[in-house]
Amino acid sequence: MKKKTSGSSSSPLSRWKRLEALAFESGVIAPSILSADFAALGAEMKSVEKAGAEWFHVDVMDGHFVPNLTIGPVVVKGLRAKTKAFLDCHLMVSRPEDWVDAFADAGANVITVHAEASNHLDRLLTRIRERGCLAGVSLNPATPVGAIEDVLHLVDLVLVMSVNPGFGGQKFIPGALKKISRLTELRRSNRFLIQVDGGIHSGTATAVREAGADCFVAGSAIFDAKNRVAAYRKLAAAIEAGN
Repeated sequence: MKKKTSGSSSSPLSRWKRLEALAFESGVIAPSILSADFAALGAEMKSVEKAGAEWFHVDVMDGHFVPNLTIGPVVVKGLRAKTKAFLDCHLMVSRPEDWVDAFADAGANVITVHAEASNHLDRLLTRIRERGCLAGVSLNPATPVGAIEDVLHLVDLVLVMSVNPGFGGQKFIPGALKKISRLTELRRSNRFLIQVDGGIHSGTATAVREAGADCFVAGSAIFDAKNRVAAYRKLAAAIEAGN
């Protein structure tokens, strides 16, 4: 995995283009702050930025769509004031259309919604882009890729859940590899990144990269480590082994 390019433009669009190219070429890690110390999120993120992290995954849970309650747009606004890193907000909520504006205003770069949570996915993804954010769509383990084939032209990222969402530290579900491979085939007609979330660590990342994934969400594998820089680099090496 290559280090970030020095002197690159700081505009959101140029940053995305650079990260997108890096992801396609060698893979990108998106540390999930779900596993960080919520009492010191700014400092926690900086501890991983030292390893080269430029992209952070923000798990938003409402206690309805998933059985857990985490953070909202006020926290994202606070993080945006503390970091220039790419903020990828994953909305695990029952009515995502009610929250697009709030997270866009808070400074989210990517807003990812679940296919299972919206009856009007086409409209919702279009709205995310209209707000100047990159649009992502996520699939739970039991949801087939076919559920989103008709909206792939509207997304910048597809998130494959390799655990059932709601809690960190779960075991990787191997069936996700088949989904990743299918999405890789569908990229012949549409351009989007394939992100994977759940059970990602040095023991699973190589196979996930080999299947075609570009962006690796890792929470406990990084934030639970005593040496986070070493943990980040170990995961990067495992991803590199799958190139």
